[in-house]
Amino acid sequence: MVEIELDGQKVSVQEGSMVMHAAEKAGTYIPHFCYHKKLSIAANCRMCLVDVEKAPKPMPACATPVTQGMIVRTKSDKAVKAQQGVMEFLLINHPLDCPICDQGGECQLQDLAVGYGAGKSRYTEEKRVVFHKSVGPLISMEEMSRCIHCTRCVRFGQEIAGVMELGMAHRGEHSEIQTFVGRTVDSELSGNMIDICPVGALTSKPFRYSARTWELSRRKSVSPHDSTGANLVVQVKNHQVMRVVPLENEDVNECWIADRDRFSYEALNGDQRLTAPMIKQGGAWKQVDWTVALEYIANGLKTIKADHGAASIGALGSAHSTVEELHLLAQIVRGLGSDNIDHRLRHSDFGNVAAAGQARWLGTSIASLSDLDRALVVGSNLRKDHPLFAARLRHAARRGAAVSRIGVSSDDWLMPLAASQAIAPSGWVQALADVAAAIGAGAPLAGTATDQAKAIAASLQSGQKKAILLGNAAAEHPQATSLLALAQWIAQQTGASVGYLTADANTVGAQLVKAQPQVDGLNAGQMLNGMSLKAVVLLNTDPVLDSANAAAAAKALDAAEMVVVLSPFKSGLEYADVLLPIAPFTETSGSFVNAEGRLQSFVGVVRPLAETRPAWKVLRVLGNLLGLPGFDQDSSEQVREQALGGDIAGRLSNATSAKPQAVAKGDGIERFANLPIYATDALVRNSTSLQLTTDGREAATVGLPAGLWQQLGLAEGDQVRIVQDGGAAQLPARLEAGLPEGVARVPAGLAQTATLGAAFGTLSIAKV
Repeated sequence: MVEIELDGQKVSVQEGSMVMHAAEKAGTYIPHFCYHKKLSIAANCRMCLVDVEKAPKPMPACATPVTQGMIVRTKSDKAVKAQQGVMEFLLINHPLDCPICDQGGECQLQDLAVGYGAGKSRYTEEKRVVFHKSVGPLISMEEMSRCIHCTRCVRFGQEIAGVMELGMAHRGEHSEIQTFVGRTVDSELSGNMIDICPVGALTSKPFRYSARTWELSRRKSVSPHDSTGANLVVQVKNHQVMRVVPLENEDVNECWIADRDRFSYEALNGDQRLTAPMIKQGGAWKQVDWTVALEYIANGLKTIKADHGAASIGALGSAHSTVEELHLLAQIVRGLGSDNIDHRLRHSDFGNVAAAGQARWLGTSIASLSDLDRALVVGSNLRKDHPLFAARLRHAARRGAAVSRIGVSSDDWLMPLAASQAIAPSGWVQALADVAAAIGAGAPLAGTATDQAKAIAASLQSGQKKAILLGNAAAEHPQATSLLALAQWIAQQTGASVGYLTADANTVGAQLVKAQPQVDGLNAGQMLNGMSLKAVVLLNTDPVLDSANAAAAAKALDAAEMVVVLSPFKSGLEYADVLLPIAPFTETSGSFVNAEGRLQSFVGVVRPLAETRPAWKVLRVLGNLLGLPGFDQDSSEQVREQALGGDIAGRLSNATSAKPQAVAKGDGIERFANLPIYATDALVRNSTSLQLTTDGREAATVGLPAGLWQQLGLAEGDQVRIVQDGGAAQLPARLEAGLPEGVARVPAGLAQTATLGAAFGTLSIAKV
C-alpha cells in the first residue's frame, strides 16, 4: 500500500493506483469526462488536472500514479484555474443547444460548466460543424458537433463489448467519432454507449425528443429476459414507460445492460398489446368482461375434468414469468388433480432434473465469472444468449483467462479462445468424452484423446478458478443428461465448478416452485407431442414459437377442446379459445430467481394498461372460482412466501448420478435451431427497434456449411426450401464457413420456421 496526502487527508491505496483512485477512496470528487471506472485510462480530456506538490505543472489525476508521500491538492488555485482553462477550451466548439438536447438535465458537461465555466465566452470565431451519421435503429448520432472526444464510446466497444465499432478519425479540430466505412453499430451491448457518453452526442433513437429528463419518474425493476437478472431503472411519464437504463449492481450486471433489456420497453406501448379479455365464438373474437371470461374458463375446466378426467388438463408457463405466477399456475393444475405442468418447452431430455424442490443453476456466482482463470463453455451462443455473462468472460480473457468452447459453430465471441471445437450437436457427448479421456482413466464413457480434447483438458488442469458452463443448447439437447454427467466428472477431476447458464429470467425459480411434473404428470414434450390434452392453460408463452417442435405444438393445440392464453400480447389467435390480458413486468409486482440463485423482487412501475390485470391476481381469482383451497393471498409477497419458503441456496444442485450414453448419428442434415437474440420472448419480438437491428433483420436466414453450399450450387441471396417432419419453409441462405459439415443452422422462435419440426432433428434442403 502507498500512503499519500490528498487535500490534507491521509489516504492509503494499492501501489500502481492513480490519484483519481485515491480521490474516489477518500470521497473527494475530481471533475472528469474521459475517466470511467470500468474503462482503461485515456487521459485525453484533461479536466481532472490537480496540483501535485513539486510537479512543475498541473497533472491529470486519472493518469498520475501515486507515490509514497505524494501531496495532492484538488481545490487549490492552481488546480481550479487549470480546470477552468480546460473547460473553456471544451466549450469553444460546443453548440449552445442545451434547450433542445436530449441530454439536458443529466449532462456531465452541463453540470461541470456550472462549477468551472465562465459566464460568457471569449471565443468569437465560427464553431466547427460535424455532420450526423446513421449507425442503426438504436443509437442516434445526429448531433456529433456536441462530441468532446472523450473516447469513452470507443473504449467501451474495445474493452467491454469486444468489438471496436466506433473510432476517432482525422486529427486536431477535424477529429470525428465515426464507424468504419459507414457501418452500423451492431453489438448486443451498444446501448451502454448512450449511458457513458458525458454529453449529448450519442443519444437513444427510440427515446429521442419524447420527454425531458426532469419530467420522468425513476423506479427500480429487474430485467425479464435472460438469466442475469439485470437491475434496471425504468423511467416513466404519464403512466407510460419512456426509457430503461441500468441500475448499478456490481454483483449482477455491474453498470451495464443488454440492448434487449434497454429497448424492449417499446413493446409495452405498441399496438400488439392485448387490452381486454376475449372469447372466440363462432370463429370470431369477441371482447367480454373479466367476470364472463373467468367464469367461462372455470366452467370449461370443470366440465373437461368431469368428462375426461383431471389428467386431460395441462398448463405450460414461460420461465419469463414470475415466481408468484408460476407457483399459482402449478397450484391450480394440482388443485384440479393433474400434475401436467411444465416450463421447459424447448427441452428434449426431461430426465435431466434436480431432486424435487431443487434447481439446476450456474454453479458459481455471476461476479466470479470475471475472475475465472479457466472456463469451458458447452453448447452456447454465449454473446447472443447471455450478453452480460459474455462481457464478464471477455473481461476474464483480457486478464489472461483461457476460455474454451464446444459447440456447433465458430461464431465470433469477440474474445480470444484457448480452444474451440465446432461439431454437430450429435457429437457433443463424444467431444466431452474425449476431453474426459484426455484427463485420465476412469472416465464414465469411452473417448479418444484427440489433439483438441488434450488442449481443453490441459487448460482445465491448470489455473486456480475454473468453471464448466453448460449453455442453453446443452440444457435443451436430447442428451442433456449425458452432457451433465460428463461435465460433472471432468469438473471433479479438475477442481472446476459445473453449472448451467440457464436460459430465462426465472429458469431457476420455475424449478424451485415445482412448475414441472413431480409425480406422474406429463412434461412439456409429452403435452405437445401426441399426448392430446383436452384443456391447456398457457402463461406468457406461445408454444408454436417457444417449444422444441413448433409443428407438433401447433397440432396439439389445434386438437385441444379449450386453450386459455394469459399474455400481455395478442398471442395464439389461431388456436386459442380465450385470451386474458395479463400485466408485463412493468405493470405487476413479482420476483425472479436468476442463474446464481439470487431472489430479486420488484414492483409495478406503471398502472396496468386498460383492462390488463397482474397474472398472479388473475390466477388467484381463477383458483377461487374453481373452489380450490389456498387461494386467499392479498399480495404478491404472500404468494412469494408460500412459493419459496426460506433458504434458496441450499436447494441449488447440479449433481447427477446418471451414466452418460453414446448415441449414433442419424441420417440426413442435422438441424441446429439457434434462438435469435431478438426472438427469445414476446417483449423483444414486439419491439420495433430491436427487430430493425442487423440481428433482428437477419434472424430469418439459414446458415449452411461450405460443402453443402457448393453441393447445392448456391450464390449470395439464393433461397432454399427446408423440409422437416412434413412441414416446409423457404428462407434466404447464407454461407457460414465455421459450421461443421452435415449441419444447417435453421432458427427457432420465428413465424417463418414455425412449420418445421424438432429443434435437434434432421431435415432436407434444396435450392429454390
